Amino acid sequence: MLKKRSFSLSGHRTSVALETEFWAVLEAEAKAHSLSMAAFVARIDAARGERPLASALRLTALSAAKSGS
Repeated sequence: MLKKRSFSLSGHRTSVALETEFWAVLEAEAKAHSLSMAAFVARIDAARGERPLASALRLTALSAAKSGS
């Protein structure tokens, strides 16, 4: 099931819909880095280049799950 979240990134609001499992991993990663979810997503957004934000978030979660962090 998809869960939609909204963030302010680079001065504008955006919404991202991801599966709840991805959000759970991203929340754990944000906590592990002592960041709010908004700050963690902003960091990913700043580094994603041309990749869509949802894809960048999924790849971040996948990388975290693979590394066991």
